[in-house]
Amino acid sequence: MNMANATQWVRVCALDELPPLGARVLEVEGLAPIALFRTAGDAVFALRDRCPHKGGPLSQGIVSGETVTCPLHNWNIRLGDGQACAPDVGCAPRYPVKVEDAVVWIVLTAVDQPQALAEPA
Repeated sequence: MNMANATQWVRVCALDELPPLGARVLEVEGLAPIALFRTAGDAVFALRDRCPHKGGPLSQGIVSGETVTCPLHNWNIRLGDGQACAPDVGCAPRYPVKVEDAVVWIVLTAVDQPQALAEPA
């Protein structure tokens, strides 16, 4: 996949290719890896695959409800907005994603989030 359609909806995969309560990494030329998450209720979310704490791979975390727990230090990140759950502070950039007719679509431009960290502190 490349950035040619960075501001348009791009087909990623069939919903069944994402495991329930799991993740898949989307590699896009010119972008940091993006983690796609699927909840038990078939909601799909997309975040940069990098914890705002120490850069752990969120795609290897545990999905519970609408949060993912970073595998490195157990920070919980909300899938809907990428914000760390209190008392932790930080944000993983998120990407618009939708499911239509059991197909997952994404826009490859992160939603503008002033508190999102480009790199871990």
